Parts: sequence; structure tokens; C-alpha cells
Amino acid sequence: MPDDRTTPDPFEDFPQPAPATPLRVVVADDNPVVRAGLTALLSAHPDITVVAEAEDGRAAWEATRRHRPDVVLLDVRMPGVDGLSALPHLAGIAPVLMLTYSQESETVQEALRRGASGYLVHGEFTADQLVAAVRDVTAGSAHFTPTAAGALLARLRQPEGATAHAKNATTPIGSATSSEKLSQLQPDMGQLTSGWAGGRPAAVDRSRFQLSTREAEIMDLIASGMTNQQIAAACFISEKTVKNHINRIFAKLHSTSRAEATAKWLGTAPDTSRGMG
Repeated sequence: MPDDRTTPDPFEDFPQPAPATPLRVVVADDNPVVRAGLTALLSAHPDITVVAEAEDGRAAWEATRRHRPDVVLLDVRMPGVDGLSALPHLAGIAPVLMLTYSQESETVQEALRRGASGYLVHGEFTADQLVAAVRDVTAGSAHFTPTAAGALLARLRQPEGATAHAKNATTPIGSATSSEKLSQLQPDMGQLTSGWAGGRPAAVDRSRFQLSTREAEIMDLIASGMTNQQIAAACFISEKTVKNHINRIFAKLHSTSRAEATAKWLGTAPDTSRGMG
């Protein structure tokens, strides 16, 4: 009987699969304890590496420009250049996941308007959920904790003109020359609302559609341009459940596409007053 200890490995010469490239993250927070904790938490996972830490918006932009990370974790309130001021410039380089104690609805809405790919409020998520959010945001999925999701829905329900724009323009970063260069990276604010065209007509009577509260919420999100995956993340339900709701919504709105349903929901379809008896 052969000795197993001397039996050659028949797969010894087979090429080993190359390890997956770790996701590269920049952590921006003015609190050094928070930065250290986030770095330790994320670095404990072999598929994630923190390439830089930043204490304010200026340092976050410099680190993001230098390292070109897969995702930026960004606080809102920081000295000097704050997170909201830096956000449009960072979002032009990498997905930005807001990670902050700031939970005011106006702040959440402004962050989304300026290009945030997600918004997590400290105390509303676990360590595992944070890691999952980092992975998912790099893959194009949006993540919101309950407070942020509620602010998003509130924004979508507001009539035209109810929400004022931010009072202050984006804070310049660096010299005038640097600011001019940064302005070229700032995405168009009209595009950051995923197709939302400045609110819906106040005269639209949606009661005739007879949607449930949840269906109305999801129809608001559809009208904003969100995908099923993003809606699932915002409402904390599965994509299958989203699809089931959409099928019922389409039936009630007598629509066969998202565009048609959105036009009827926003009151822009030419036949919104007919066929809904």
C-alpha cells in the first residue's frame, strides 16, 4: 500500500487562480478615532483595502485624485472643506458613500442631489451591513439606512417648488486655478436626480389609480429613475418583491412600461384623464 506522505500531488503544476483585486477605499472623517475604527473594520476583510485616510474634504479630494479608489466613505461635517462641498468633485472620480451622524432630511437630500451613491447614518447599521454596502456600491447598487430612505421618499413626494436649492455654492478647493479644474469634474446637478424633473404637477389626482401606500412609494421611486435594485435597497425589500409590486402598479395604471407608468403618475401623459374610470 503506497505511503500517502510520499504520493506526488497530481495538481501541483496546475496554475492557481489569481486572487481577486481588493476593493480600494478612501476613508474621510475628521474624527481620528472613527477613521481608525473604519480602517480596522474594513481592512479585516481580504477583499477590501483602505488606501488612504482624510481628515477633511480637501484631503479627501487629494487622496481620491491620487489613488483613484473604488469607493469613498465621506463624512458630512468636517472642518475647512466639508463633505457636501467636496462631494460633487469626488463623485466625478469614484462612487461616494456618505457615512455620517448627520441625519437631517435636508442634508440627506442635498447629498443625493450632489451625487452620493448611498447614505448611511451611524447607529442604523451593523459592521456587516457596512461591509456589504461598500461592496454593493462599487457594483452600482445604492444603500440607504432608514433615516436616509425616509428623506429620499419625502423629497420625491414634495410638490414642485417646495424644496429650495442649497443657499451656498460649492466651496472652492484650493486655489482659483484648482477650483476651475475641479468645476469640470462637477456633474450636472440636473442629472443627479436620476431623471426627476423638478417635482410633479400638483394637480395630478392619483387617488383614481388606487395604489396602496407601498405601491405609491415604489411608483415615486420608479418616477425618479431608480432601478429595481436601487428601489429594493431604499425600501429594504427584495428585488423579487419590487417586481411583484411593479406588476400590480402597471396593472392599476394600465401601463406596459416604466416610461408610460411614470408619465401617467406625473400627469404628463396625454391621456391621463381617460381609461382610469
